[in-house]
Amino acid sequence: MSKGLLLVVSAPSAGGKGTILKELFQQDPNLRMSVSATTRKPRPGEEHGKHYYFVTREEFQEMVDDGNMLEYAEYVGNCYGTPKGPVERWRADGLDVVLEIEVQGGAQIKCVAPDCVSIFIAPPSMEVLEKRLRGRGTEDEETIQKRLETARKEIPHGKNYDYIVVNDRLEDAVADVRAILRSEKMKSERNAELIEKLLAP
Repeated sequence: MSKGLLLVVSAPSAGGKGTILKELFQQDPNLRMSVSATTRKPRPGEEHGKHYYFVTREEFQEMVDDGNMLEYAEYVGNCYGTPKGPVERWRADGLDVVLEIEVQGGAQIKCVAPDCVSIFIAPPSMEVLEKRLRGRGTEDEETIQKRLETARKEIPHGKNYDYIVVNDRLEDAVADVRAILRSEKMKSERNAELIEKLLAP
């Protein structure tokens, strides 16, 4: 493959996609994480430019208007979007790029980058999801209820993704995602140049 994969990963809040991806990045040096822009406030420990680009609504809208967003969406009252430039440069260099985005953004990516590989991380149950949300200890009851309500709306969208990975045991979920990546890299449509080289005089 001469061009890197574009991996779209979505999950309901507290679905565990961040934990899965952290482990995945430790195992695969060819991966790059796209840093999203957001209008929400930083959580404890989050750094501007590393976890997100924290911007105002005015700055966010300017990026959209200038065509510098690959996708964007509003989620629980805040805007999120993927800056286009870094994604295109990394893929051209043969690196695999991960977009950790909500289902709205995932649907947009499917339209603008139909060669992407989409994975929906599902919780084993709604009870487990609620337990994980409360275990964070970072949000009040109203926000938790909003996130649970949003999760119930998001989960049905999982059927629109290429793959569904159930995050019950972390090790199994990470292994499943790695298997998906290996399989996608061997697809014939991604390796047409290899066939041509084999037959070249």
